[in-house]
Amino acid sequence: RRLKPDTSHASHLASGKMSRAVLQVFEEYQKARVTFVQTVADLATRPQNIDALQNAGVMALLRPLLLDNVASIQQSAALALGRLANFSDELAESVVTHEILPQLVYSLSQQNRFYKKAAAFVLRAVSKHSPQLAQAVVDSGALDALVSCLEEFDPSVKEAAAWALGYIARHTKELAQSVVDAGAVPLLVLCFQEPELTLKRISASALSDICKHSPELAQTVVDAGAVSLLAKDISHNDAPLKRQVCSCLAQIAKHSVDLAEVVVEAEIFPRILHCLKDIDEFVRKNAATCIREIARHTPDLAKLIVNAGGVAATVDYVTESRGNNRLPGIMTLGYIAAFSETLALAVVVSKGIPPLKDALINEPEDHLKAASAWSLGQIGRHSPDHARALAEADVLRRLLAVYLHQDSSEDLQTKAKRALKSVIQKCTHLPALEPLLEAPPNILKYVVQQFAKVLPNDVNARRAFVQSGGLQKIQEVKAEVGSKLHDYIDEINMLYPPEIVQYYSPNYADTLLKKMDEFNPS
Repeated sequence: RRLKPDTSHASHLASGKMSRAVLQVFEEYQKARVTFVQTVADLATRPQNIDALQNAGVMALLRPLLLDNVASIQQSAALALGRLANFSDELAESVVTHEILPQLVYSLSQQNRFYKKAAAFVLRAVSKHSPQLAQAVVDSGALDALVSCLEEFDPSVKEAAAWALGYIARHTKELAQSVVDAGAVPLLVLCFQEPELTLKRISASALSDICKHSPELAQTVVDAGAVSLLAKDISHNDAPLKRQVCSCLAQIAKHSVDLAEVVVEAEIFPRILHCLKDIDEFVRKNAATCIREIARHTPDLAKLIVNAGGVAATVDYVTESRGNNRLPGIMTLGYIAAFSETLALAVVVSKGIPPLKDALINEPEDHLKAASAWSLGQIGRHSPDHARALAEADVLRRLLAVYLHQDSSEDLQTKAKRALKSVIQKCTHLPALEPLLEAPPNILKYVVQQFAKVLPNDVNARRAFVQSGGLQKIQEVKAEVGSKLHDYIDEINMLYPPEIVQYYSPNYADTLLKKMDEFNPS
């Protein structure tokens, strides 16, 4: 029998070459995808490239790569999308319209930790721009997937999820409520107890974003046991963590007396006062804000701050800081002083008037001047002694100058006028009121009223009023007949002999000359 030639080896070789050729095509395609997606992710880090990428239709090209069968391509695609969405609300909107969110949410529950991190980054980048975009993220079912990421083993996945949840919650009460309803709060509190610093910071920040909207939302954070844990870290040596801790405690304390008391009961005093001297300006500001949110509620809470040495610490803070950082300190001194004579006196004794006066004069922003005017008014309105402390520090003249300044905002003028009125009505130290006899009629009437009250009972003051030129000044005032100002001037004039009043009247010289003309020596 003749043997057939063996062709199997040759065909095997041929098919091997064919399959390699086929594989090569796939490998090249994969390499091209990797290069493309990594390059786009890199280009998206630079703002000048964003328009060109968008015009080239980058969103539609990245979308299918999120479902690529190569994990590294999926991750790079998600990273590129996150960077684009982070850049502007228009691009974030584009992520929503290209229906990318459902794919991300699906992958969040399926994929490895690297992809989860990248997907959570995209969700955060979309959410940050507006309540509408954050709502789109919620509507895509992201909350449950993000909350389950808080239970992952890898701290960086927890971090990415906590960050995204915070960005969703920060916009509105309703969005924050939906984050709470998804069960995020207890898990965020657990994340805060982890050793990793960045995870602690981001968890505290997310809790702060939830608390800020309403007493009910703050209460959920309190009920999860967050306050005592946060309070422990007031003395931490990491500044960014202390910023978030002070901010979160402030967002809880601001809503009600009960919540402020919960914060105080966690024994934050006097440790939080040390934060007012921290080298980090945001730690200082957030600590001052937390103290302000506690001080504003009740006399008892204000007294607690005073007893802990809080007034002196706040006075130092206002003295040393500048610009908007000063505001919480300025307000704290006003809130404390507003409650009672004793508390206001504590502010005076702690030398609180000079830095408030400095802010009134030297801060360029009107809202800071207005806050200072308000706080000074709260200090001076209690009694003649309080008013005198302001008057002797030359605060009244400064308040008047701010009130009369043509560039002062309406709010600043209102606050300065109210402060002047309330302090003048208590001031019985007349020498301090004399410079204000130059004031316009709507302020002048309060000044003259004080003279009309005090002069009848004090002979020396009546003499001094003549010698200083005060009596002459009020004769020069053109007050409408029947107005209160006119009545007060009449009351003062009644205290002096008519010839003295006449002598100081503006037309007295004319009257004498006229008499001389009419006088006939013969």
